[in-house]
Amino acid sequence: MSLTFGKCFDPSGATYGVPTFPWKFAPDGYATRRQLRARGLRPGGQPVAAQVMRRSRRRRAGALVAYLYRVDQAKPVRPMTPGRAAALAKAMRARRTCPKCRTDAGYCIPTSLGMCVTCAYPQEQHVA
Repeated sequence: MSLTFGKCFDPSGATYGVPTFPWKFAPDGYATRRQLRARGLRPGGQPVAAQVMRRSRRRRAGALVAYLYRVDQAKPVRPMTPGRAAALAKAMRARRTCPKCRTDAGYCIPTSLGMCVTCAYPQEQHVA
């Protein structure tokens, strides 16, 4: 067993407070939020049941952690209502609308530019 594997293996939860497993070694019956969502489920208010951990040189803490939830306690995803669909459409329309020319760009405006590409680089649009 490697040193890294040993630091990430704590099935009793004595070290980190919750059962901890190495990356890709979580037992059956646990899933991350994304995995639950792919199955059409959500955590549904349950507390974190376990976590998976791996070393990371980029993170200041030195470890990358993903929280796990119990699949048997997960609830189905709430269905999309007409009001939620309208609110989502309005939010996406606002992200596509250029604040300078007030037109729908057809794509989400980059936050780095703050406006559509046509308004951000007008000199490059006239080159034939």
